[in-house]
Amino acid sequence: SKDGSKLIFQSHDGDTLCDQIYIMDINTGETKMVSTGDGVTTCAYFQYPSCDKIIYSSTHLGDRGCPKKPDYRSGYVWKLYQDYDIFISSIDRDTLIQLTDSENYDAEATVAFDGSKIIYTSMASGDLDLWTMNIDGSNKKQLTKKLGYDGGGFFSYDSKKIVWRAFYPTTENQIIEYKQLLKDNSIRPMALQIWTMNIDGSNKKQITKNNSANFGPYFFPDGGRIIFSSNMHDPKGRDFDLYSIDINGENLERLTYFNGFDGFPMFSHDGKYLVFASNRNQIKKGDTNIFICEWVN
Repeated sequence: SKDGSKLIFQSHDGDTLCDQIYIMDINTGETKMVSTGDGVTTCAYFQYPSCDKIIYSSTHLGDRGCPKKPDYRSGYVWKLYQDYDIFISSIDRDTLIQLTDSENYDAEATVAFDGSKIIYTSMASGDLDLWTMNIDGSNKKQLTKKLGYDGGGFFSYDSKKIVWRAFYPTTENQIIEYKQLLKDNSIRPMALQIWTMNIDGSNKKQITKNNSANFGPYFFPDGGRIIFSSNMHDPKGRDFDLYSIDINGENLERLTYFNGFDGFPMFSHDGKYLVFASNRNQIKKGDTNIFICEWVN
């Protein structure tokens, strides 16, 4: 949250629930569920600047149960559940307003720090594109139109720029596979690259240029650099660490060296702390926990 007192995240209670949204009091460690408890949820974010409400995506209107798991017999895929829509809720759950109602996937939503816009990923166009809308769900505008996946968008602290992850198939085989998977509401993990653009969709620039998976980009508070997660150092592609890079694509720096997964980094509003997810200190293989550390330039 803006005052640094609360943290919002998604988690699940063993095998009894799909992922739901929780808020943690950073000082006491107390947590409470703030989503409905039905369906599966993802991509929670505070509504800035007041942070008295949250936005998240949920499938609960389509089915109160957990969605069927993807079929991995043909390889690992991400499932794009069609029932995902974006909602805004009060922290005490006494109000819940639906912001999207397309027939396909609407998720990965975040809010501009001035409260003016929400950016999200939608298949309303038939492809996975970035859209913006007002905080009340009005004035929906498509920002990307190139064939491929555009997602995980975040605003800069001055709310003038957007950073996101993208994959654009170029070869005939890549295009065929991408379209076939999309028809099944799925995508396969890919060589995602980091891009930036203005809030109106203009001045699109590719920041990373490698054959690795780069994702979870977030602006430094000064807007001059981007922090993100990548497996560029691992030939097998299984080890993810945090990196920073200037917005012109220069001065790449590796920040963590954990043998496992470090990802989804975000700064506190004042830039004093960095929060990220990691497999370190896991009780069983695959456990992902949340870590906070002081940031020192």
